[in-house]
Amino acid sequence: MESMSFILFGATGDLAKRKIFPALFNLYMDKKLPASFSVVGVGKESLSNEEFQAIVIDSLYEFSRHSTDDKLQKIAFVQQLSYIRLDLYKEGSYQALFTHVERVESEKNIQENRIFYLSVAPELFDVITTNIKKSRLGETTGWKRVIIEKPFGHDLQSARKLNNVVQQAFSEEEIFRIDHYLGKPMVQNLETLISANPILQSIWSKDMISNVQITANETVGVGSRAAYYEQTGAIRDMVQNHMLQLVMMTAVRMSERGQAETLRKEKIHLMKSIQIDTQMDVVRGQYSPLAVYEDSVIKGYREEIGVDPFSTTDTFIAARLSIQIPLWQGVPFFIRTGKRLNKKETKIVVEFKNSLSSSENTKDAEPNLLIIHINPDDGVSLKLNSKHPLTGELEPIKINFSASHREIPEAYEYLLADAIKGDPSYFTHWDEVELAWQLIEPIIKDFENNQVPLRLYQAGSTGPEAANQFVNKYGFQWW
Repeated sequence: MESMSFILFGATGDLAKRKIFPALFNLYMDKKLPASFSVVGVGKESLSNEEFQAIVIDSLYEFSRHSTDDKLQKIAFVQQLSYIRLDLYKEGSYQALFTHVERVESEKNIQENRIFYLSVAPELFDVITTNIKKSRLGETTGWKRVIIEKPFGHDLQSARKLNNVVQQAFSEEEIFRIDHYLGKPMVQNLETLISANPILQSIWSKDMISNVQITANETVGVGSRAAYYEQTGAIRDMVQNHMLQLVMMTAVRMSERGQAETLRKEKIHLMKSIQIDTQMDVVRGQYSPLAVYEDSVIKGYREEIGVDPFSTTDTFIAARLSIQIPLWQGVPFFIRTGKRLNKKETKIVVEFKNSLSSSENTKDAEPNLLIIHINPDDGVSLKLNSKHPLTGELEPIKINFSASHREIPEAYEYLLADAIKGDPSYFTHWDEVELAWQLIEPIIKDFENNQVPLRLYQAGSTGPEAANQFVNKYGFQWW
């Protein structure tokens, strides 16, 4: 594995502490980092290298999946870290960063391979990438890559503008847009689960599947993210990126595994064929208060700090998608996602068609289900029908595989490892981002014009009743 420099903008932020540094350390412990590497933290605070390293060690003890008794390994890891204070709006600061990176690379005998991670607000992408180019930080004798967090734009126009700016400094092949749902183990395993198992591969089509349901529910409210959430809502925060990615990863058919370019082409092909009828097949909701004990109340969205008391921001979305290709013609894909719901879970449920002939003991048979559990536990469940030995009637049985007892790498570990290897399989291509905005933007406009009613649902419930009704009208129910 080639040596490299990992330059992290926003190195003192929450994401760096909770996700990025623990992920890098876990890769270090698992020997998935190059033998020679450096991590350069970039931030606005005045910190010495020692102060910065101490902050990182604290984050490793709190968030790393490795044991707490590996003090020597933590110390060895942070010795590869240095810190530089940077004024992001001053060109001269980037020249100082360039000098710092070159010095560290020379001291550690590191080739000029550089990853730039922008763990910053999207409005800073422009100034950072522009100055990376101007300062010659991006002029390397080896490779360079940039990792960008979501949201990638606020709408189609801003996404296109942002992409044009970033592509002035990096080519599409060098841009790694993170969607952390694509790093989740069971999501990455979806393609393999289908393509490597002939049984599933043979039934993965409209001929055997009646509908697909994708759920990503949370029990928490918006908390301290109200200012951000008021500008995005569930439609931008979850549907435009995470939910559509889960749809594509479920619907994709691959004849061979491990081909990044083929996977991306197939996903883009699917995105072009997805349709949503806003007026008929979208339900939007917002959580309302729930009285729990006497004077104790769970706040509604409009009571959260920083939220407009008359806000119409959506905290729940349910929708029916159709994929207009022969493989999935006529198979509805139902998605739902929301906050302050009764259960935290992310899962994909594939419901198979009932092929039994009607008779007294088969007419009430429950459908066969394949359930892919993504969060909080990883695993697969298969719900089948079996004959009761005494009555002869059909009854459902469940076969479970759970990976929750194993020490599973976190999503950011998979994604950072892939970026270091230069594997773009589970990062979003610009075409996917653009197509997603094209699909979602008309829905957003209908929301803003109040053409889709806002349904209130009680905190702690399963969501608005309208979400159940619109699935029922197609002859299905949420699983």
